[in-house]
Amino acid sequence: MKVYDVIVIGAGPAGLVAAGRAAELGLKVLILEKMERAGRKLLITGKGRCNITNNAGISEFITHVYPNGRMLKRAFSQFFSKDIIELLKRYGVDSTLERGGRYFPTGNSSSDVLNALLLWVRSNNVVIKCSSRVDELHVEENSITGLTVNRHNYYTKNVILATGGKSYPATGSTGDGYELAGKAGHSLVKVRPALVPLETKGDIAQSLQGLNLKNVKAVVWINDKKAGEDFGEMIFTHFGLSGPIILTLSRIVVEELQKGSSVKITVDLKPALDEQKLDLRLQRDLNEHGKKKVINIMRYWLPSTMIPVFIKLLSLDPQKECHQVSSKERKRVRKLMKNLPFEISAHRSFSEAIITSGGIPTAEIQSKTMESKVVSGLYFAGEVIDVDAETGGYNLQIAYSTGWLAGNSCGMKMKRE
Repeated sequence: MKVYDVIVIGAGPAGLVAAGRAAELGLKVLILEKMERAGRKLLITGKGRCNITNNAGISEFITHVYPNGRMLKRAFSQFFSKDIIELLKRYGVDSTLERGGRYFPTGNSSSDVLNALLLWVRSNNVVIKCSSRVDELHVEENSITGLTVNRHNYYTKNVILATGGKSYPATGSTGDGYELAGKAGHSLVKVRPALVPLETKGDIAQSLQGLNLKNVKAVVWINDKKAGEDFGEMIFTHFGLSGPIILTLSRIVVEELQKGSSVKITVDLKPALDEQKLDLRLQRDLNEHGKKKVINIMRYWLPSTMIPVFIKLLSLDPQKECHQVSSKERKRVRKLMKNLPFEISAHRSFSEAIITSGGIPTAEIQSKTMESKVVSGLYFAGEVIDVDAETGGYNLQIAYSTGWLAGNSCGMKMKRE
């Protein structure tokens, strides 16, 4: 008979931390992972570097979490950024603090982080079984009694569901956890791609493909009303827009697109200058280079690949001499530099989304333990829960913290029993 104190479903960061903590408390723990190896999604985070966490304090951290960051206060108070940094250091991984409060492994490799977590759980005698897809949870009288894997039964009073969401399905995140929880009696907040690139109409973004802009401001307009903005870095792609600020704003965009709203994003290329100061700069440059052709001084204002786009959008004669540029033409240049428009036609799919929005409702989970309010002995950790955050290490920290709390809660309950 295969009996365990705790069975964790999913060997991502949430599942590994949950298992490690439960095992530290003396519990017999099994991790079941449907893929052929653990942590596949963790390996691709941070473009393979793994943005481990963020150094924001708990109060600020919560402001970057949606839709109910307050639900995570207990989880963060028990296991937070300094704790994961210390845990990884204990197993040979140093961390480096970079801009935006982001921590990365000093070796710049996500595999270092995964290997450290695996070393930790295995040193605490956690059993990991890969290629093991859970078929169903066993629930009797609203309590967990076990589960079935590949037609084999396992017995336990505690299951931690850490299956992830639906983003990057090739790594194993295909929504299995939602189905398992649903059959056990839970409801589901509609899942959507989050932190996802956006598609645009027309060919402006495509003509700028590969251009990376830093220190710009992007503003989202819903039915011509301002709905959000962010400052930082973005990139143009063959289909539209991507990069950190676009991914952050995609939370608003995805929801509105699904409602059928008109969505536009404008990019302010010179956010440090208001319109008056920018106009003075343009006047100065035009006056100083009066005899030069306007196309030759636009390089002072714009990245070179963007100049042909501006010339086309402005219907400006590139051979016109600077002293011939009228005040109306200068105004059009200024307006376009402050409001480069893109009509959003769609968002990319789950296969390109960094995380998933939606999931198991927080109202159905006890925030002090991560245990289900519907089924005793069923716990949740990580992306399967209806909480998600901006880029910057926030989502991984949610995984660690909820995993730790779930594993710790199992240990505390077993001690009481």
